[in-house]
Amino acid sequence: MTITTLPRTLASAFILGAISSAVLSPALADTGGATADKIAVQTEEAKNAAIVRAAFDSWRSGGNVFTALLSDDIVWTIAGSGPVAGTYRGMKDFIDRASAPLVTRLASPVVPDVRAIWADGDRVIVRFDGTATTTSGAPYRNQFVWIFRMRNGKAVEAEAFLDLAAYQQVVDNNAPRAQ
Repeated sequence: MTITTLPRTLASAFILGAISSAVLSPALADTGGATADKIAVQTEEAKNAAIVRAAFDSWRSGGNVFTALLSDDIVWTIAGSGPVAGTYRGMKDFIDRASAPLVTRLASPVVPDVRAIWADGDRVIVRFDGTATTTSGAPYRNQFVWIFRMRNGKAVEAEAFLDLAAYQQVVDNNAPRAQ
């Protein structure tokens, strides 16, 4: 090494070290220690997932998932095509126009079988199967994915994916229960 290349070599080593440190630091932070921001996000995600899990556990035991989980001003969107697909504003609108047409044609409550719950930030995704018996005695089975945006322990937005043909078949082929 000559005197003229020594500073350039040191500079190169310093730059390479800085680049390596910048590139590797996030990876090391993820595997080593958690920052306060990461802990807060994980805590909020865990809290939201726990709230949704508890609401579904209660529903499975006969509770009302909607009153336990939804804010009064929920914006609920049912994806797909068909008479019930669309966006509902407020719990009353959602229950009156989307939930009641099905529920009144069921002789037993829908029993959820949760397959998975995922949380990411303020979003919680629930994948579950639901079963019930219709007023005519036929089985009702459906698969659901509900995506909630949570705020202060309640779902303020929901997007639902389900077999709308199965929903509509129950509505079209079963008499409503006497109120």
